[in-house]
Amino acid sequence: MIKSLKVRNHNLSEAKNQIELLNNYPFKTGVLPSFQEKLENMGIRALKPTGVDIFQVNVGYMCNQTCKHCHVDAGPDRKEIMTRETMDHCLSYIRKNKVSTVDITGGAPEMNPDFEWFVKEIKKLGVPEIIVRSNLTILRSNKKYHHLPQLFADLGIRVVSSLPFYNADRTDRQRGQGVFTKSIEALQELNKVGYGRREGLIIDLVYNPSGAFLPADQASLEFDFKRELKEHFELDFNNLLTITNLPISRFLDYLIESENYEEYMETLVTAFNPATVPGLMCTNTLSVGWDGVLYDCDFNQMLKLPVNAIVKNIVALESDEINDRHIVVGQHCYGCTAGAGSSCQGSVV
Repeated sequence: MIKSLKVRNHNLSEAKNQIELLNNYPFKTGVLPSFQEKLENMGIRALKPTGVDIFQVNVGYMCNQTCKHCHVDAGPDRKEIMTRETMDHCLSYIRKNKVSTVDITGGAPEMNPDFEWFVKEIKKLGVPEIIVRSNLTILRSNKKYHHLPQLFADLGIRVVSSLPFYNADRTDRQRGQGVFTKSIEALQELNKVGYGRREGLIIDLVYNPSGAFLPADQASLEFDFKRELKEHFELDFNNLLTITNLPISRFLDYLIESENYEEYMETLVTAFNPATVPGLMCTNTLSVGWDGVLYDCDFNQMLKLPVNAIVKNIVALESDEINDRHIVVGQHCYGCTAGAGSSCQGSVV
């Protein structure tokens, strides 16, 4: 059955094939309950947002890496890049709605040609927190990016960076040969300008499992990461954020190819934690795609599931109608509610 599904869904990067697999896979143990059913069992007929505390902007899918578990399916060959015109519409929304956090992501967001202009314009608006999600290696990949650690420090940007593990073997297996060394070099440069060492200059690391299992306890992992990186590389960082791998994009490819899909989905469903639901990131986040299309979260963006609202693009967003929508959910949402929960800000409970 798995092999036939692999043939039928050969190109799993296509969102419709991913959704079909998530919704219609014939599990040996029978049909798994839908995520919507789980919510209804809690008395929640529709998940609704509490507002927009975090305005997350994906400025493009281009990246200097091709990581095995990337949920964005990013890489050097991706040409989807947000234009300055769309960025202007984002700035207008931020200005009108006094957004408290702007979260800039990609791909490697630094590769967008208007990236520096965009972060400087956001800073001018007085946004309390600006997050840039950097893969670290981009900061060392080309001399034109070498100045970015100092720019980030000058603007007081919070840097959130993926580091799969605190040794080279596990990191390079997930992200590519030589990635660990370049990541360490980038962290050293960030430390030099004050990140992790000066008040207000926050560098957080992101851990996601290398296989088909849930992340360990966030606090315990943070302790281990800090000990190992300090002992071996004299590195400092602020927080470790654990994120569960959602069964989409390249990680879905991996699950199918390794014949772990059925077991992993059952793990996520079994580990469903009702206590995570009030803190789900989709309830306080609005995600904007490179083309301005609006989503409830970054994962819905990758599945091409736009917001359930009349206005679906930042270009036409004028009213508060977006805050009265019903959040679009699916089987992939189990990844955010398993165990301690998962979000772009780490564990939920």
